Amino acid sequence: MAGDKEGRGPKRPEGADLLLRLDVELGRIEEQLRALAAAKSRLQGLLEAVVAITREVELPSVLHRVVTTGMALVGARYGALGVLDESGEHLAQFIAAGLTEQERAALSDVGFPRGLGVLGYLISHPEPLRVEGISSHPASVGFPPGHPRLGTLLGVAIAVRGEIYGDLYLSERLDGQPFDIHDEQILVALATAAGIAIDNVRLFEQVRNRSEQFQRLLLPTLPDLRPFDAAAIYRPAAEPSALGGDWYDAIPLPDGAVAVVIGDVVGHDLHAAAAMASTRNMLRALLFDLRNPPSAVLTHLDHTLQAITDNPVTTTTLARIEPAGTGWRLCWSTAGHVPPLLITADRRAEYLFGEPGLPLNVITGQPRPDHSRPLPPGATVVFFTDGLIEHPGHPIDESLDQLAELAAAHSALPLQDFVQALADHHPSDGHDDMAILALRAPR
Repeated sequence: MAGDKEGRGPKRPEGADLLLRLDVELGRIEEQLRALAAAKSRLQGLLEAVVAITREVELPSVLHRVVTTGMALVGARYGALGVLDESGEHLAQFIAAGLTEQERAALSDVGFPRGLGVLGYLISHPEPLRVEGISSHPASVGFPPGHPRLGTLLGVAIAVRGEIYGDLYLSERLDGQPFDIHDEQILVALATAAGIAIDNVRLFEQVRNRSEQFQRLLLPTLPDLRPFDAAAIYRPAAEPSALGGDWYDAIPLPDGAVAVVIGDVVGHDLHAAAAMASTRNMLRALLFDLRNPPSAVLTHLDHTLQAITDNPVTTTTLARIEPAGTGWRLCWSTAGHVPPLLITADRRAEYLFGEPGLPLNVITGQPRPDHSRPLPPGATVVFFTDGLIEHPGHPIDESLDQLAELAAAHSALPLQDFVQALADHHPSDGHDDMAILALRAPR
């Protein structure tokens, strides 16, 4: 009996095996929780990425955002998006990210890939592709001189309205591991969202182009205003599909004077654009029927608008440039609009501030003051809408000063080049449409 007890050795406590199994089970649960937390984090990252991509309204920005988002979601060092040409067999555009300045310099003499090798394989076989060794893939054709030596590749196709638009490529995970099925799944999800975002931004561009064309059709071609030189320009708002209510007009009058008007109908929709057209046409009729000062014309227009239209509130400046002895006199009245800018021949800039009247379609019967001053020989008068100067981050006085400096600096340019320069370098943030009309007196 004694020998048997000695041979068996110490007996493990009954709870030891239970604790061991419990430790193993807790370890497994902990691993599952970590995997679940990682999956949740990836899903949250994907959702945030989709929101960021869909906020872009320019196609180049969308494409670049898709590449960098894919790299961030799976932790890749390099990323690229190849856009297919019309044949669908070759790449027409290649957006790459992750290259260092040295790597970009080394590839400066090498054109972007056209869709050969492994990239071409994905074009002809648009299913998700994971490669652990690019050089050993049957379709590999090697790398051009100066190209980073890549080992791993993850590629997925991007479809837009059921047709392959391009392919998203990622290479080299930062942790040195090959891409796995989780990377593939999240990149497929991103590609689906990218296809929708690309389709949306292309639709936005179509709407924007059509809106701009429609807006321009509503604006007049300036007539011959000799002896004055005249030029005008219109720029739509940066927001896609945002029609505007800005307009301008210039009319030679039967008595030898010239009428100039700039205006802005409140709103950014089809109603604002239609109201702009009707207001401009009414004003034209009044200018030809009445030889009154600008204030009287605006008063008559205001009564007409309130009597027969439901047009929105409108700001405008109406000016009349009439002969005065051997020179010219500028007479104007303002209905809640920004003041005109006068630049003399020696490049002195001055805003023609005056007591403003109320905007149109607010309250009738209020007095509308007239203002006048001689127009120096060779002077340029700039009429513009507030879209040229409004910026939420700058006080209006600061923007007005910037515009005056800009106008003075470019006042020697031919008039069409002058208004182009103002439209190109304006101090606003571009959120609103803008119109500019400039008139230059003879010397």
